Amino acid sequence: MAVLRLLDGARAAGQHPPVPQGGSGELSGPQVVGPGTEHPPADLAKFHAPEIVFGPGALAELGHCALRVGARRPFLVTDPGLLEAGWADEAAGHLRLAGIRPVVWDAVTPNPKDHEVEAAYERYVETTADVIIAVGGGSVIDAAKGVAILSGNGGRILDFEGVDKVVHPIPPTIMVPSTSGTGADVSQFAVITDTGHRTKITIISRTLVPEISVIDPRLLVTMPEPLNAATGLDALTHAVEAFVSPAHNPLTDQRALHAVRLITGALPETVERPRRAGPRVAMAQGALEAGMAFTNAILGATHAMSHQVGGLLDAPHGVLNGVLLPHVIRFNAEADPSRFVPLAEAAGLDARSMPAAEAAEWLAQRVRLLADSVGVPRGLAELGVSARDVPTLARTTLKDACLTTNPREASYTDIEALFRLAL
Repeated sequence: MAVLRLLDGARAAGQHPPVPQGGSGELSGPQVVGPGTEHPPADLAKFHAPEIVFGPGALAELGHCALRVGARRPFLVTDPGLLEAGWADEAAGHLRLAGIRPVVWDAVTPNPKDHEVEAAYERYVETTADVIIAVGGGSVIDAAKGVAILSGNGGRILDFEGVDKVVHPIPPTIMVPSTSGTGADVSQFAVITDTGHRTKITIISRTLVPEISVIDPRLLVTMPEPLNAATGLDALTHAVEAFVSPAHNPLTDQRALHAVRLITGALPETVERPRRAGPRVAMAQGALEAGMAFTNAILGATHAMSHQVGGLLDAPHGVLNGVLLPHVIRFNAEADPSRFVPLAEAAGLDARSMPAAEAAEWLAQRVRLLADSVGVPRGLAELGVSARDVPTLARTTLKDACLTTNPREASYTDIEALFRLAL
């Protein structure tokens, strides 16, 4: 993946990739291209995003979207909660109105398991389905991506852990998120639980960015309150980690900062007034912008750590992020707090009037207060993590691809200490 290759080169040189800032310099004219000129400039910014259909009522466009990508017998992945809420039936109805008959698969659980993905793929093959559509939260969307990976590449889903292991094209995908936070509907990530090792694997590939994301804020009103809190904090973590990632660029920065503003303002309101349109639309947009930021800038230690706890305990991913993020902010700010100043301002503080380290500490406290306001536990122990789990969690964290773009190098000892602080 280009962004990671650029990052590796910059780290080898002891610096972060430069970011184009404009200014008084001059741009060069045409250049002779030949041997030795095949490497892109270090300040080249790449930004990958799907077609996006956004707004209340957007689900009605699903049939037209499916036709545009060639669907004749789409495979609609969802879960029992979305069936009960009625959104899967509405989605299937829109497909039928467009003359398409979907195959519905709903055997997906939170933190989708390797065997669930492979069972869904077997059904996909049996029914000779084509386009893959997900209606649900991040677990449903990740499971749908897993089916797409196996359809184009064969093998077992755990074979694709890491970066750029999905080498063959996959079927077109359309994602309809029902939560406001995972960013899976616009990202190049899929996270699958390895049930044999009780951990999560991260699959990163540009092929996993969907063709179309249909974002209808109406779907958010049926989220259970714990899921609303968890996915909102997940989105906030995406924005923060994308902004401080060494792979950030001006295109990701703008979206990350706006996402922080939207989420810190709207998330508490969605708890107090769950059916009010304004906060739900703001959260849908905040989750979208955070998703576009992190899929291009990647993430950091918070996600690398939370993936391990989620795999061990099947715990809610966003809740884990809400517990871990303040500790990771403090850890990263010890090396360089400057990138946390704009984030603190976006979260509501006049941070430029104080030292950068103080702004970073205020941001960490602001995240913890937000987590408190939506009922997130203060420590991992409340979620079932014990001190004896920490060595294993620290060891598996070091293998997670998200740690590559943490702004501060983290050793096993560092990660172990962070886990113990978060207990």
